[in-house]
Amino acid sequence: MTDRPNIILIFPDQWRFDCLSCLGHPSLSTPFLDRIANEGTLFERAYSNSPTCIPARACLATGLSPHHAGRVGYCENHAWDYPHTWMRCLRDDGYQTMLVGKSHFAPMRAHLGFEQSRMYEASVREPGFVSDYHRWLERETKGLVRDTALDINPNTWYCQPWTADERLHPNAWSTDQAVDLIRDRDPTRPFAMQLAYHRPHPPIDPPWSWYQEYRDMPLAEVPVGDWAQHYDQLKTADGIKNGRLPERELARMRRGYFAQIAHLDRAIGLLCEYLRTSKTLGNTWLVFCSDHGEMLGDHHQLWKASPFEGAAHIPMIVRAPDGTGRGQRSQAVVGLHDILPTFHEIAGCAVPEQVDGSSLIPLMQGTKSQVREWMHGEHAGADGWQFVTDGAFKFAWESRSGKEFAFDLVRDPRELHNLAADPGADERVELWRQRLIGVLAERPEDGLSDGTRLIAGTGLKAARPWVPRLAGY
Repeated sequence: MTDRPNIILIFPDQWRFDCLSCLGHPSLSTPFLDRIANEGTLFERAYSNSPTCIPARACLATGLSPHHAGRVGYCENHAWDYPHTWMRCLRDDGYQTMLVGKSHFAPMRAHLGFEQSRMYEASVREPGFVSDYHRWLERETKGLVRDTALDINPNTWYCQPWTADERLHPNAWSTDQAVDLIRDRDPTRPFAMQLAYHRPHPPIDPPWSWYQEYRDMPLAEVPVGDWAQHYDQLKTADGIKNGRLPERELARMRRGYFAQIAHLDRAIGLLCEYLRTSKTLGNTWLVFCSDHGEMLGDHHQLWKASPFEGAAHIPMIVRAPDGTGRGQRSQAVVGLHDILPTFHEIAGCAVPEQVDGSSLIPLMQGTKSQVREWMHGEHAGADGWQFVTDGAFKFAWESRSGKEFAFDLVRDPRELHNLAADPGADERVELWRQRLIGVLAERPEDGLSDGTRLIAGTGLKAARPWVPRLAGY
């Protein structure tokens, strides 16, 4: 047996920061995650370094910023050739490493340090690839039940509840696979698992009984900022990010999304119950976070890939088995790149000198109140987003158009008023503008800043060569 602690990273895809009932969500009930938060530390100012699936996951795996990881936006089929990942380092230090669910690696069957994997990938990006879940579903139902994700747009806003047996749903399968791997683990080694649920990422397909609980739930009004007129046009086709959905479709989508989250909360509760009854929880760290959020109609926008709170702000909870940080709510600004150094400290193995992230453990222990003053995020794409924030104030810049956005997140957490156009906020806006100028001036090859100003009209490629911070990394 080993006394070294186990680690489970519960890592759903596209889960909004505010979708926890312990944060006062008006429609949702998430009792099982609320319990984890009450037993651990809830980081209320956590942000995705680059709010789409692939770059966010690269930051989490490597502890690097998007720029240093070579991914500043969504880039499929760009090989994951990193010499250091948290799972590889922990494996080499004696941990049994496991992946359940979505990886989004390239190539898709790459392990990057995971010894065992039970994969669920909703979309196929390589010829001949079939995920473990789809093989299982084919065998289990003799082809009579198909995954919703195989038949509709993987970024659809349309809600299509799951009407087959609930145990066949990807959420249930992922939980069952996690329990099986933990039950059958090597008892002489600690384990580290990434349980990467694909949902609540679309398709929005909560099991029918869970959708029924939310189908008539009263909904709070979606926030629409005084700057969002540009996006105020009726959305008439699927697969379009920006635009105003008809009221009925918007309500159906939001209720389906909340039902999906409630179902996932229950799945996480089942996992925790197994850990308790098997006497595993007493030596296991639980970490819950998502890769990015979902705009869910806020400001007439859907999906992710933007700097606004619905997309870039993520939930993050860390529960220590010894009660460190119990019941705390941290206001430190943190990101996905902080996961690697946190896991290394938990495991007691060396952290590569070149990581950009910082361990969250000192925040939980109370020896530090912050690990950085503010953080930078970005996402290359049609708009070219850059942002800097400390969780209390945010400055965002659209590099192609030059549009600026600034928000006082304490007084205006729903981002209703753009201070970039407010003369009374000039000093604060300029402070944050200069911070972004300073970040981008260190990357002259991108042409976004000359050190004195932001230079609009330039877009970035989502994938670029991996950039080591120091020689020999």
